[in-house]
Amino acid sequence: MSLSLTISLFLFFLQNSYANAALPIISVNNTTCQTTCGTIPVKYPFGTGYGCGHPAFSSFISCNHGTLLFSTRTGTYTISSIDYPSNTIMVNDPFMSNCSSMQNSGSFGIDSGSPFSLGKENIFVLLGCSTTSPVFDPKEDLCDTGSGTRVCRGLYSCKGVNGIGLPQHAPINTCCVYDYEANAGLGLDLPKLQCSSYASVYEFVDQGDPMKWKFGISLVYNYSYDTDDCRNCEDSGGLCGFQSLDKSFACICRNGVNTTTNCFARGYAWSGTTALKVQTMLAIGGLLLSLMLSPFW
Repeated sequence: MSLSLTISLFLFFLQNSYANAALPIISVNNTTCQTTCGTIPVKYPFGTGYGCGHPAFSSFISCNHGTLLFSTRTGTYTISSIDYPSNTIMVNDPFMSNCSSMQNSGSFGIDSGSPFSLGKENIFVLLGCSTTSPVFDPKEDLCDTGSGTRVCRGLYSCKGVNGIGLPQHAPINTCCVYDYEANAGLGLDLPKLQCSSYASVYEFVDQGDPMKWKFGISLVYNYSYDTDDCRNCEDSGGLCGFQSLDKSFACICRNGVNTTTNCFARGYAWSGTTALKVQTMLAIGGLLLSLMLSPFW
């Protein structure tokens, strides 16, 4: 056997041994997972499509033509920002009222058992309510009749209040700063509450000028889904996702290959486990090469 043929056989053996030592390939989904949606960074536990991120969030968060969306039982809403350090997302309801534009709103609610809850900074204001609304039942104490009255006066001073059939500076007896936490904290059922619209204020930039108030719905998400598997996957250059069939963990590698653990040995770096396998194969390969070359010495 010639020396060149011997070396070629050795390299062929090593290549195939390395391939066998690599991590198992799995099928996730045809969706290509992305790190951004529009201008918003998308990190675990969120994903841009089915099979991306954690399965507990896949039915709530999606990316559609560069717009990050939050879906729940009451509708689909645009996500304007995500603050990962505080585990908070900000969503916008297109039918929610603000100072410049008020209109009849739909309900807003969070699915029971979902990994989201309403942020404590939200101030929900019910507008254009019937005077017989259950929120005004003195036995229930569902409206903030202290500082809440200033919020109602501020919103009813807006020209936009004409949009719900009220005159500017209307009496505030149809307005309620709602204690949603006393109602299980899952959202607003406007037909049940007999109110025309709602606003959600999460920041008062200038308390005296409702045109400067910041409107939106702050949601806090549960981040107890963080795992060593995901951190290992991300350290290897992959994105965390899940398998379509059983929703078990998957590491989605940028070269199009998906594994059950990480992307090491997929063209980026070697993990300790994979490196040990490869080192073992190198040792075996080295021994075989020595035996194969011995006739030439």
